[in-house]
Amino acid sequence: MKPRIFISRRIQESAIEMLRKYCEVEIYDSEYPVPRDVLIKGLEDKDAALILLSDRIDKEVLNNAKRLKVLSTMSAGYDHIDLEEATSRGIYVTNVPAVLTDAVAEFAIALMFAVARRIVEADKFVRSGSWKIAWSPTFMLGSGIAGKTLGIVGLGSIGQAIARRAKGLSMDVIYYSRTRKLDFENELGISYAPFHEVLSKADFIVLSVALTPEAMGMVGEKELRLMKKSSYLINISRGQVVDEAALTRALKEGWIAGAALDVFSKEPLDPDNPLLSLSNVVLTPHIGSATFEARSKLAETAAENILLLLKGDVPESLLNPEVMKVRPIEEIKML
Repeated sequence: MKPRIFISRRIQESAIEMLRKYCEVEIYDSEYPVPRDVLIKGLEDKDAALILLSDRIDKEVLNNAKRLKVLSTMSAGYDHIDLEEATSRGIYVTNVPAVLTDAVAEFAIALMFAVARRIVEADKFVRSGSWKIAWSPTFMLGSGIAGKTLGIVGLGSIGQAIARRAKGLSMDVIYYSRTRKLDFENELGISYAPFHEVLSKADFIVLSVALTPEAMGMVGEKELRLMKKSSYLINISRGQVVDEAALTRALKEGWIAGAALDVFSKEPLDPDNPLLSLSNVVLTPHIGSATFEARSKLAETAAENILLLLKGDVPESLLNPEVMKVRPIEEIKML
């Protein structure tokens, strides 16, 4: 009997075909997140599931997934999964950690240009019919990039990719991370500094941290007031890292020059979110990894993780290796 797989959203067809070659596949075929009751029902009789960041996998869901052996999330982040609960039930959990690096790093740089050079604001200006003077020496001035200091908070693979690109733009780079990366500092010519120092010295701050308990709300009023009035905040990590109310006030009152946000504490944004009314913030709908290449590779790697485990092989991205003590890999082999 073929393994039964549940896919919680419409994904790239190449990944679906990979799974259909060996498994029976059921898909919640929609652009929208799977409703919770459908997710619970869908996992009831499945051996594995390919899920997304929007799918909260907790004790309630797992209580009904009696056959589930493998959970593969089509994301680098995995804070939506109760890893401890899954491990206790012998469920192998994988993510896709490295595929998105270039796409997200490129997008961080794009956001930096967009907010500093007022590109979105200028586009709206032209489209609205407000452009009346061909050129003016003082019109819609923004901030340059070359020679400025970029502060990166979180120097994982994405943070490092951002640093490489920033050096190519003739920027000075400083960073804060839980662990220093001395080899990378020496290789690229960047400097480590304490968090408060990065905030106070940088012209641009890029947040590139995982959503850990320590990172929750790490940028609030105190931190925003440490930043230069001419500086910009770019968030490509998680919305919960920033206190949005404090940021809104900072943008309104001029504590900082602007911000560019791809992630928010609540997604999608409510229509009455005050950020929507501000001209000095660029807002994008969580599309940091949205390239054809990255999303295809993301889906295919998530599918490959399922197939590897069902063949009795352990992928490098296994998030809970201790699960092998609860349920040996031989017991989930089905292919």
